[in-house]
Amino acid sequence: MDIQKFVFPAIATLGALIVYFGLGIGVGVARFKYKIAPPQTTGNETFERVYRAHQNTLEQIVIFLPALWLYSIFVDPKLGAILGAVWIVGRIAYAWGYYIEAGKRAAGNAIASLATLFLIFGTLFNLVKGLIS
Repeated sequence: MDIQKFVFPAIATLGALIVYFGLGIGVGVARFKYKIAPPQTTGNETFERVYRAHQNTLEQIVIFLPALWLYSIFVDPKLGAILGAVWIVGRIAYAWGYYIEAGKRAAGNAIASLATLFLIFGTLFNLVKGLIS
């Protein structure tokens, strides 16, 4: 196997992890700013939005990362990396929108979710197609 072809999905993976790590730093900053001591997760609406953006990204990254790698291995690593970049942009837009107002997170969520769904169903389609042929 030529591992060099997986450089771009690896970069997308690192990008997703950096976004997640950055959102975690944002939670720490918000805890300090709004005086929300651990283990509290409530008490200030702005803090709660920052916290939920981070937690929701954790919930989504668990689905996204295996989907990215399965797609990259079984379908196309370059397109997988592009979809990974789309997911990253979507998650950043999601968090940014959520920080502003809860209702403004929908567009970013839709972008990231569509990228994940494309990765999942693209892989499934390609695997089934390989079994049939």
